Amino acid sequence: MQHKILIVEDEEIIRLGLQDNFELENYIVETAADGDEAIAKADSFLPHLVILDLMIPKKSGFEVCRIIRKKHPECFIIMLTAKTEETSKVAGLEMGADDYVTKPFSILELLARVKAFLRRTEVAAPQEAPAPQSADSIDFADIHLDFKKYEATKGGEPLEMSAREFQILKYFWQHRGEVVLREDLLTDIWGYTPDNMPSTRTIDNHIVNLRKKLEDDQTNPKIIVSIRGAGYKFDA
Repeated sequence: MQHKILIVEDEEIIRLGLQDNFELENYIVETAADGDEAIAKADSFLPHLVILDLMIPKKSGFEVCRIIRKKHPECFIIMLTAKTEETSKVAGLEMGADDYVTKPFSILELLARVKAFLRRTEVAAPQEAPAPQSADSIDFADIHLDFKKYEATKGGEPLEMSAREFQILKYFWQHRGEVVLREDLLTDIWGYTPDNMPSTRTIDNHIVNLRKKLEDDQTNPKIIVSIRGAGYKFDA
C-alpha cells in the first residue's frame, strides 16, 4: 500500500525539502502553503497522514488541525512547531494532533515517526487477541466507542477523538485491568523501539486529553487510573 502524505508548511525551502525526502521514500505527497489550501487538499487528496506547521497564514495550524480531525478522524496528524512551550504542544494535542515535532528537527527522526504511525494502519487488521478483546465496538459506563468507524459518544453525545486516541483506548481495552506502562504504549502504539524512545510526556498529554473527554470528573478519574511510578490501568 502506497501511503499519501499532505505537507502543510508556508516556508518554501522546508516544504520542498520535506516533499523531496518523503517522495524518495515512495510516499505520494501533496503540499499546501496556508490553512485554507490545507483544508481543501485534505478534502480532495484524503491523506493518510498530515505534517502540519503551526505558524501558517490564513488559518492557524491549530484551526486546521481541528477541522481536519473533525472531517477526517482516521487521518494521523503530526504538528511542526518552532515553539518550545509545553502549552503549545498540549494545545495541539487537544485540537486532535497525534504527535508533535519541534523545529529545528531531524528529517530522519520525522521519517521514523511517520513510518511508525503508518505502520499501525498496516498491522491494525490482523489481531491475535481473543474476540471479546478485539471487538470493533465497545460500551462502558455511558460511553460507546466504534473502532471501525472512528466514532465515539458519551451519554449519546458525539465525542471528537483522534485516530491515535482510538488506538490508545483499544489498547487499554485489550489490556483492561492490567497495568500498562508508558513505555508499552510508545512501543506498541507509536512503534518506537528502546533505542529511539522519546519522552513519556507525550503519553501523559494524551491521557489528560482522554480524561477530559471520558471522565465525569477528570480530577478524580475512574476509567483511566494512574498507577504511581508505573503507568495506567483501564478500569471500565
